[in-house]
Amino acid sequence: MNYSLLNVPGLPPWVDTTLVVIDLLIRVVALCWIPYNRKPSVALGWLMAIFLIPYVGIVAFLIIGSTYLPRGRRERQTHMNEIIREQIGDQPILGDTSGLREPDLSSAKLNYKLGSLPMAGGNRLEFLRDNHESMRLMADAVDQAKEYVHFEFYIVAYDETSAPLLDSLFRAHRRGVKVHILVDQLGSAGYPGYSKLVKMLDDSGISWRRSLPIRPWRGEYQRPDLRNHRKILVIDGDIAFSGSQNIINRSYNKRANLRKGLAWKDLMLRLEGPMVDELNALFISDWYSETGDLLLDEVDQELPAVDSGVRAQVVPSGPGFETENNLRLINHLIYNAERRIVICSPYFVPDDSLKMGLTTAAQSGIEIHLIVCEKGDQFFPHFGQRSYYEALLESGINIHLYPAPTVLHSKFMIIDDDVAFIGSSNMDQRSFALNLEVSLLILDKEVTAELQEIADDYLETSFGIDYDEWKKRPLRMKALENVCRLTSGLL
Repeated sequence: MNYSLLNVPGLPPWVDTTLVVIDLLIRVVALCWIPYNRKPSVALGWLMAIFLIPYVGIVAFLIIGSTYLPRGRRERQTHMNEIIREQIGDQPILGDTSGLREPDLSSAKLNYKLGSLPMAGGNRLEFLRDNHESMRLMADAVDQAKEYVHFEFYIVAYDETSAPLLDSLFRAHRRGVKVHILVDQLGSAGYPGYSKLVKMLDDSGISWRRSLPIRPWRGEYQRPDLRNHRKILVIDGDIAFSGSQNIINRSYNKRANLRKGLAWKDLMLRLEGPMVDELNALFISDWYSETGDLLLDEVDQELPAVDSGVRAQVVPSGPGFETENNLRLINHLIYNAERRIVICSPYFVPDDSLKMGLTTAAQSGIEIHLIVCEKGDQFFPHFGQRSYYEALLESGINIHLYPAPTVLHSKFMIIDDDVAFIGSSNMDQRSFALNLEVSLLILDKEVTAELQEIADDYLETSFGIDYDEWKKRPLRMKALENVCRLTSGLL
């Protein structure tokens, strides 16, 4: 091992010896400590950083090396899980289960085990395919609120497109409706219109909080890249909205986006039934984690057992839980597929388990279609995901590129003819380990067929990748993709 870099001219010998000992201790401790309870790829990435640049690497690891939220927040999440389980009598599935296949039963039980929310019938769902129209519909629903409104989104900014919805929140507050708002601080910061929104919220006296704030001067700090990526709006416990959309113009108001003509295309759900209560319970959990205030008077503490309507289950995931809930459920669904899998995700950077599951399914004869963006809006994730295409294509997976300049931001998965998974979660390691996400597991043939129609529209617009042509891409492009792929391991 070469320690020549530690020999700084003019320093006493004992200082040089001390630095050598510290360097050795860092490497030994890192080798014994970092692999514990981490994926091998993640541990290897951190060990490489620490062995190559020991002092910088260990400082970076201490700042962003843990994928868990602070213990206090996790304890509050556990407390909420216990409350939910007690209220529903610790039942993973509410109502009659005779019409469910064994894989459906096991999926519902797995998700309940991980996230404490049960599978329930009696739901009604409507897909909303236009970002701006969905905000107008949300505004109309808020204008009908009589008791409370719970609003939680990753990116929120005040502009001419989002104004109708945000103004409806202020109107609700002024007429005496209890309005609670959570906005991810780092997710929203930097977007035009966010600073204006903060001033408007502060001036209004509305009850709002920055989600996962990084303000050490106020004693607020956690790992900066652990973010609240959820999208939830609940009105009076009767209506809810959730999906992939942020509350901002589809261009995100950035000059570069406007210059390139970039426009985000999302998919939201309008919901009625028990899923409204489950989404509300998740908001209550997040509000409790941020404030210590438990809004039990603004949640229906009983979920009905309804045998009619759509069966669905909310899938909460993120660093507030001890396991990667969404990844486990996604892998479970993939391994239980019988005929067909369709995945739509703007960011597709699979971990080893997801890659193995998909390629195994494809090699066993299951038809798989992956819909991703032709050009992503984020450099490293976009080129990192391209590094996986060759192996996926070789296994028989069909990859479809949705043409630029549209950023197809919808996030869903279809399994066979009767299982759908949709929400805020991307198919990447950030959504699996670092982001608080919310998705829905839906067991219904009609809803799945409607979602398949949306996927077919995407597929008709998209163009496929030919395996032989893809292998011929320039060597410099392969090198860039492989370098970007390495960044996915440093979680």
